[in-house]
Amino acid sequence: MQHLPGQAAKAGVDINSCYQCGKCTAGCPLAFAMDYGPRQIVRFLQLGWWTEALGARSIWLCAACDLCSARCPRGVNPARLMDWLRAEAGKRGMISEPEIKTFNDIFLKLVQRDGRLSEAELAIRFNLATGQPFKDALLAPTLLRRRKMHLLPRRIKGRKILRRVIARASRPGVTAEKGAEND
Repeated sequence: MQHLPGQAAKAGVDINSCYQCGKCTAGCPLAFAMDYGPRQIVRFLQLGWWTEALGARSIWLCAACDLCSARCPRGVNPARLMDWLRAEAGKRGMISEPEIKTFNDIFLKLVQRDGRLSEAELAIRFNLATGQPFKDALLAPTLLRRRKMHLLPRRIKGRKILRRVIARASRPGVTAEKGAEND
């Protein structure tokens, strides 16, 4: 893939502000599992190595906890960048962790439908989609008995408003800041 100048700006992130101090990676609770830490992903983009950044497992493993962004002395916001890279990788079919994408897609679909998450339905749908229908099935009775999981989804009021917000946020070029400006 060729260098795409200014693409990271679409995520609302100025990658050129990063001077590679490493505080983002040092604070990342999942850096141990990543193939490249947040600092390295930002560096890939600075060098124009889009294929490497989009193909990294790291962008799918990022928990979006924002600790990297909070620690950044330059305000680069690696968490937002990782989220944007996941979306771009998905659009281009460069999904290095298909189970994580499947989980995210099911999770978002359920939240959009009900306004909150039904853990039981998430587990069932995810296990069916990944071909492991009975994975962790023995945990269900304990979770149900302890009321840590419910069989039926509980819906919120105002689901139509939530769907409009999600649809609006899904439009290309809409960031949290732009959305707030328009309200």
